[in-house]
Amino acid sequence: MSENISKSLNLTDSALSRISSVMNANKDLGTKFRVYVTGGGCSGFQYGFKFDSEIAFDDDVIDFDNFSVLLDSMSYPYLFGSTLDFIEDLSGSKFIIKNPNAKTTCGCGESFTI
Repeated sequence: MSENISKSLNLTDSALSRISSVMNANKDLGTKFRVYVTGGGCSGFQYGFKFDSEIAFDDDVIDFDNFSVLLDSMSYPYLFGSTLDFIEDLSGSKFIIKNPNAKTTCGCGESFTI
């Protein structure tokens, strides 16, 4: 698994490919993919992903060849140094975060504590 290194968030080749293919298939989505953290989940915080058309004044913008990844200022410290991956296995297909800042994660890997 190869990673494309960025200062604040790393993306694997699989994540880059999936984001690009979804955007190419749905031009209405635009060229921005937001990764964020919200309260909730079984461990306290959970990850969120969405296509976004707006860049907020406090977003960290990470530019790639065909799109940009956005991190809002509240999520940035929780995600700094993390790796975004896309996997397909028997449980389905999904984006996952490998987060070195997380102290614990839930069994499904979709929520965490700091």
